[in-house]
Amino acid sequence: MQYWNTMKKTYVLLAFAALFMLTGCDFLRKMAGRPTSDVIEARRLEIIKQEKEAEIAREQARLDSIIRLQQEVRDSIAALDSIRQQGGTVLNPTKLGGLFSTKLEARYYVVVGAFRSRANAEGLLKRIKAEGEFSPALINFRNGMIAVGVCPQNRIQDASASMKEVKTKSFCPADVWILVNE
Repeated sequence: MQYWNTMKKTYVLLAFAALFMLTGCDFLRKMAGRPTSDVIEARRLEIIKQEKEAEIAREQARLDSIIRLQQEVRDSIAALDSIRQQGGTVLNPTKLGGLFSTKLEARYYVVVGAFRSRANAEGLLKRIKAEGEFSPALINFRNGMIAVGVCPQNRIQDASASMKEVKTKSFCPADVWILVNE
C-alpha cells in the first residue's frame, strides 16, 4: 500500500512537472491573475507601435515646420522684390549709426521722413496723427537724425503692404523706406 501511495505521489508530481513543462510560466501566471506571455507580447508590440507613431508625428511636425519656414522665406523675398519695385529700400539702423534711446515695438517701420531738426520731425508727426489712420513714432538715431516711422509691423510682407498704402497719402514723400529694427 505504501508503495502505491509513493507511486501515486510520484505520478502526481510527474503530471505537475509535465503540465508545467508543457504550459510553462503562463499556467502559473494565469492562476495568479498575472498577465501571460501573450498579453505581455501584445503590450510590447503596442508600445513599439505607439513609439513609432510618435516618432512619425515628430518627424511630420519637423517637416511641416521646415515647409512653413520655406514659405515664409519665399514670401519675404517676394515682399522685398515688391519694395524694390515700388522704389523703396530696407535699411538697418546700423547704417545710420544705430538707434539712440528709442525702444521700438515692432520689427519694421515705414519711414516717411528723417530730419536733423526735432521741430520738423514733430511737425510731420502731428500731420500724420491728424490723418488718424497710422501709428506714427519718432525714431532717434545716434547720428542726430530723427525719423518719423509709421505702420509698425512684425513681418516684411505686412510692411511692404503698408508702404504701398502710405505712398498714396499726402504726407508721404517719394523717398519712403522701411526701417528694420534688429
